Amino acid sequence: MENSPQLAGRQWTSNQQNFSISADTNKIPAIENFYCNRCGSRVSGELPSGKKYCRACIGLGRICEGDSLIRLPADNRLFPKLKNGGMTWQGELTSQQQKVSTALLENFNKKKNTLVHAVTGAGKTEMLFELIAACMKEGKRACIATPRIDVVNELYPRFEAAFAKIKIGKYHGREYHDPGNDQLTICTTHQLLKFYQAFDLLVIDEVDSFPYVGNSQLHFAAKNAVKKTGVRVYLTATPTEDLLLEAKSGELEIVKLNRRFHGGLLPVPKEKLFLRPFLKKNKINPNLLREVKKVLATDHPLLLFVPRIDEVNIYLQALRTDPDLKKVHIAGVHAADSERIKKVQQFREGQLDLLITTTILERGVTFKHVWVIIVAADDPIYTTASLVQIAGRVGRDKNDQDGLVLYCYHKYTAKIDLAIKQIKEMNR
Repeated sequence: MENSPQLAGRQWTSNQQNFSISADTNKIPAIENFYCNRCGSRVSGELPSGKKYCRACIGLGRICEGDSLIRLPADNRLFPKLKNGGMTWQGELTSQQQKVSTALLENFNKKKNTLVHAVTGAGKTEMLFELIAACMKEGKRACIATPRIDVVNELYPRFEAAFAKIKIGKYHGREYHDPGNDQLTICTTHQLLKFYQAFDLLVIDEVDSFPYVGNSQLHFAAKNAVKKTGVRVYLTATPTEDLLLEAKSGELEIVKLNRRFHGGLLPVPKEKLFLRPFLKKNKINPNLLREVKKVLATDHPLLLFVPRIDEVNIYLQALRTDPDLKKVHIAGVHAADSERIKKVQQFREGQLDLLITTTILERGVTFKHVWVIIVAADDPIYTTASLVQIAGRVGRDKNDQDGLVLYCYHKYTAKIDLAIKQIKEMNR
């Protein structure tokens, strides 16, 4: 039986009956020596029958002893060699952005992996366009993966506009459908578990972000999704130690860009000590409430970051019932919110004045003129990287390069101190 072209570069289990098997496929044990060949995790789950199964990737369907993992090699003959790589973008890069773009092209041709260490708002997306076009021009296949659904939704329309002649696949857990054989794929890093040696080029954006960072399962998936001859590019404003070690050992080249696309500096966070609780009997600390009202009085949209999901609705109700804020449009959003995508878009379009959020919006999203307040910046949920990333939401517009970033805390921590020092260092 012939395999569908959409299965090229894919892997699936033998118990997925809607997928066919042909002579072109490779077949291996799904679980071998107590390890899962789909996600690389050590297998500990056990069925009533005594068979072992993998708990780590059960979201993709159960995989257990006795099952086979079936892989179909990618076939680049399916893709045309596109003039200009299908790129329709007519914009221009700054001289600094062009240096990064040229370095990416050179490393792609040399089959060398690259780490792009660029400040938030440097224009990393635009710096990828020439690289993606070069891949498409050769009839090769590329993927841009990122840990966060919100970043996928941010990137997709920008690439759709820049590569109008290419059908782009978009995949994440909130819009479920099986991946097709797209020449350009934009997806969450979890979706990479469905691929095997599919891509000539894999770009991982926000590589230091949860849930990718420190997740051996997703690192295994990323490695498996690239062809043996393929190239990887990592993008981040806050590189992790493992990537810096790879760069130091020569396994990948590090390219730096310490200026935003408009040439402006990163806003340096301000700090405010609070002696009393931020919330008490479901009421907001009056000093914090005063800071919120000061921002809203400037007509800047406000992102109010809180550390816990269960606090989002408490802050939401407390702000909505304040008599001074009756005309202010307020909403709250978190990872489990079924209307998450809708609310983020409403905030982007100016339909909301204040959005209360958790760290799901710490990175990868762009809002014009936004200012930021972080409640309990000393909470363990915030890493140095996340504090830097949150600050990076502010001042991204070329006509509005500055703005308020306020770290509110009870205790001044080493993470807060280091985040501010990193931002000042990048500005120098």
